[in-house]
Amino acid sequence: MILPIVAYGDPVLKKKAKDITLDYPKLDTLLENMFETMYGAYGVGLAAPQIGLPIRLFLVDTAPFAEDEDLTAEEQNQLKDFKKVFINAKILEEEGDEWAFTEGCLSIPDVREDVFRKPQITLEYFDENFKKHTQKFDGLIARVIQHEYDHIEGVLFTDKLSSLKKRLIKGKLNNISKGKINIDYRMRFPDQKKKR
Repeated sequence: MILPIVAYGDPVLKKKAKDITLDYPKLDTLLENMFETMYGAYGVGLAAPQIGLPIRLFLVDTAPFAEDEDLTAEEQNQLKDFKKVFINAKILEEEGDEWAFTEGCLSIPDVREDVFRKPQITLEYFDENFKKHTQKFDGLIARVIQHEYDHIEGVLFTDKLSSLKKRLIKGKLNNISKGKINIDYRMRFPDQKKKR
C-alpha cells in the first residue's frame, strides 16, 4: 500500500526517532508499504519519519543511481544491487574529506541543493530479521545512508545549508508546508489536513 509522504514543516520530521524491538507490530507489512511508497515516488531511500512514524527505521535502494554514465562499471554494479533495510542504526564513524553532491528529498519536493558529507561511514544496524551488522559504506551508498540516517535523527538536508541558501529557498519551503506544490505522489501537509 502506498502511504502519504509527510511534507516539510511537519513536526515528526524534526523529532529524534526511537529504537524499535523485534516484536514491533506488523514490521513486514510496514517494510513492504515503505518500499512501495518509495518506488511510487521514484525515491532511493525512505525513512519512517517521512511516513509519520518517529521510529529508527529506514530503507535504501540505490539502483536508479546505477544508470549514471559517469560512474565506473564497478560503481554501477554496486549501486544496482544495493537494497537494504536499516533498523536502529548508529553511525559509529565518518571519515574522509567532505564532498558536495546535489541532494533532494521526497518530503521536500522540487528543492535540490549541494550538501557536503564525508565519503566513508561505519554503521551499526539491524536488518529486517533483527540480525546485527557493523559495516563500512562509501561513496554514493554512504551518502544515501547518511541522508536517511539524518531523518531518524530529526535532521533534514536543508538544515545543512548555509544561512544564505536557507533564505533563498524559504519561500519554496513555506509553499511545500502549505501544500502549494504540484507533485505526482501522495503527500500529507502540515498546514492542511487534505491528502493528495
